[in-house]
Amino acid sequence: MEFTSYWKDTATPFAHGCKGPVEGNFDVAVVGGGFTGLAAARALARAGVKVALFEAREVGYGASGRNGGHVNNGLAHSYLSAKAMLGEEQAKRLYWALDSAVDAVEQVVQEEQIDCAFRRGGKLKLASKPSHVEGLRSNFEAIHREVDPDTAFLERADLASEVGSDRFHGAMLSRKSAMMHMGRYVAGLAYAAHRHGATLWENAPVTARRREGGRWRLTTPRGEITATDMIAATDAYTSGPFDYYRRRIVSVGAFILATRPLTPDEVARVMPGDRTCVTTMNVGNFFRLSPDKRLIWGGRARFSTVSDQRSDAKSGHILRQALARTFPELANVEIDHCWGGLVGMTRDRFPRAGQEDGVWHAMGYSGHGAQMATHMGNVLAEMVLGRPDANPMHGMRWDAFPLYSGKPWFMPVVGMYYKLKDMVS
Repeated sequence: MEFTSYWKDTATPFAHGCKGPVEGNFDVAVVGGGFTGLAAARALARAGVKVALFEAREVGYGASGRNGGHVNNGLAHSYLSAKAMLGEEQAKRLYWALDSAVDAVEQVVQEEQIDCAFRRGGKLKLASKPSHVEGLRSNFEAIHREVDPDTAFLERADLASEVGSDRFHGAMLSRKSAMMHMGRYVAGLAYAAHRHGATLWENAPVTARRREGGRWRLTTPRGEITATDMIAATDAYTSGPFDYYRRRIVSVGAFILATRPLTPDEVARVMPGDRTCVTTMNVGNFFRLSPDKRLIWGGRARFSTVSDQRSDAKSGHILRQALARTFPELANVEIDHCWGGLVGMTRDRFPRAGQEDGVWHAMGYSGHGAQMATHMGNVLAEMVLGRPDANPMHGMRWDAFPLYSGKPWFMPVVGMYYKLKDMVS
């Protein structure tokens, strides 16, 4: 078993990062080489803007290369909860932004001819307990009526043709949702940004920033550049001179397994519907088949703020137990990959975008970044170019976590709270 991302190990890495010193004067500096930063760099470069992008490791190192491979529409919350928290207008705006997010990924794949197995297979939100069915049905009815008629509710009897497990009691189907190979997509997005004229520096963390004569001066271990505008696209991997975001983003681990390729008979029994799937538990699971028919099985597993081999192995053991409970015939299946990554969570689990202290930003995707980040990168480009009305999060307050400066001391309590909620739900 490899403790590396399946997406990374089965993709050709980007190979056109700038090898020379960091130097020059630019229109826009983008900090972060994941989907958000790369999409912003691509869109700006296409518009004739001189762009520099900085990635502390290699492009796609963070959540963009460590996720479950889902490109789903729909909110992290129930739509009804979002309406109660944000009001109907903002809830609808965010829901439709996620529709646009799937469209944005599809458009980039088509325009740039990225070979990443993008496919609109639909998503199932699976009721993990009988008591979850009523709430799931109520949420579906509101969504179907108000924002997304391309949805359906599946009764338990309907699930036999979708998921080969008796642990689910109904589901909401969102037909707009998709899936793709994340490693090939992030490399393709980087190539596209480079091809359109953006300069990409890998292994170049931004260690300092300051205003100088109306421009930003950014410092890295490899040199400095100046830029008129700056974009922060670092999300859960925010470090360096960005305290404002570190007080508002908690980095939480998400962990994933990839089995060996399943046989055609196993696929027919386990995942006949071949969709992306998520469960209704707070500490639940998400799963799908890879292009080569592995089961990609993930979940929160542990409320850890660390992703390294030791942490990933502990979480992988928990994930394997959950996999065996859901699909008993795969209890002893070989696991080829086990990896983890960090998800950037806000207090209310809604993303944020805008400008603070002269820095443009989009982050806090709270587990829905694979689909939202490309769209928000495009939105950031629009805002930098003078079109702030493109921002679907305009006007949303972004409160910091109380007594928090970057070390999430409260995560064990949060984990216990959500596990208790799952027990009594």
